[in-house]
Amino acid sequence: MSSVNSNAFFYLAVRPGGGRKFGVRQAATMPALAQSLRTENQLLVKSWRVPGWVAREQSVSLKDQSALNDQLSQLLSRGVPLVEALDVVSQTVRPVTKPRMIRLRDMVQSGASFADACRNVGGFDSVQIAVYRAAERSGDLAGAAKELAVTARRRLAIGSKATTLMIYPAIVMSISVMVATLMMLVVVPMMGEGLAKSDIPLPAFSKIVIGAGMWMREHVIWLAMGVGALAILAIIARGAVLNLVQIAMRRLPVMRDVVLAQESARFFSVMGAMTRAGVPIADALGVSNGAINHPAMRKQLERLRNRLIEGGILRTLIDEVTTLSLPTRRLLIAAERSGDLENAFQTLATDMSDEVEKTSSRLLAVLEPALIIIMFAMIGTLLLALMLPMLTLTSNMKF
Repeated sequence: MSSVNSNAFFYLAVRPGGGRKFGVRQAATMPALAQSLRTENQLLVKSWRVPGWVAREQSVSLKDQSALNDQLSQLLSRGVPLVEALDVVSQTVRPVTKPRMIRLRDMVQSGASFADACRNVGGFDSVQIAVYRAAERSGDLAGAAKELAVTARRRLAIGSKATTLMIYPAIVMSISVMVATLMMLVVVPMMGEGLAKSDIPLPAFSKIVIGAGMWMREHVIWLAMGVGALAILAIIARGAVLNLVQIAMRRLPVMRDVVLAQESARFFSVMGAMTRAGVPIADALGVSNGAINHPAMRKQLERLRNRLIEGGILRTLIDEVTTLSLPTRRLLIAAERSGDLENAFQTLATDMSDEVEKTSSRLLAVLEPALIIIMFAMIGTLLLALMLPMLTLTSNMKF
């Protein structure tokens, strides 16, 4: 095997029926890879280490997380042993996740703790593992699974709303770009040639647009290659592109309210699940901060955690987290005084999810006229460039 220092393998395996299968997979060692394949009724024949990015481990999807935790909550609360519950879960998740659930079941059956098994099979984030570990210590894995199921469903709802927000402008802008491109490649050059034959004087603006259209038609292959190169570059640098998009979203009016509500809902959902499992506030903050993408909120919450560990008073520190609204801070302070932070986190998670719904509706109401204006600016400009010579000719004929 190669000396590449990686936990990714390219492998050849055989099935019981005699068929061969090639694939790539993450595994700590070659014996671990062989064991992983055996759980899927495959026998490892040969393997080669490859760079880690070739077989990057995918996370368990939110939909499968919801199914997993729902089943665990219902079965464990009724006294079903964990191994049997995991066997049921492996039948309810998507086929792509089923092998991971089987490995998880086998590790628990061999004596590993549930949290350690989740960490070893991969695909579970630090929040889930921390909640499972705390729940195992407190003996309430069923309750923790229920909280995580609620959190997963809430995140799915927020993600669905975010997708809806992106689909509408994406469709409108795509149609606008396609229509404008078609006009520049076909309509504008045809009109330009016709106007040139008629010796109609062209305004400067019309000359610029018609000239650009003719240039695009003559160099359409180079333009297509350029667009393809930009698309490839965007895919390669998608991390940087995504960061720029997120920065813009955090600064645009109305959009920044949606982003902040989404981040707050995610934070309070995670905090609610972790405190419900018995995780101390400082430890819960350390894990929950990793689920936040908003730089200012993360910085303020990280400062709160550090000062809390140093002996600060929580109710005083909460008031310094200005990225949270004043009513939210007052509710947290009141809950801290009464010792009911767990319920406060759950209430705020629900409230912030509702806030995402309201701010998203408000954003859509703003986007609709804005997109109409953008469409007019793109297509109307081209139409105006073509109509100006006609208007000039008509005006001259009247005199």
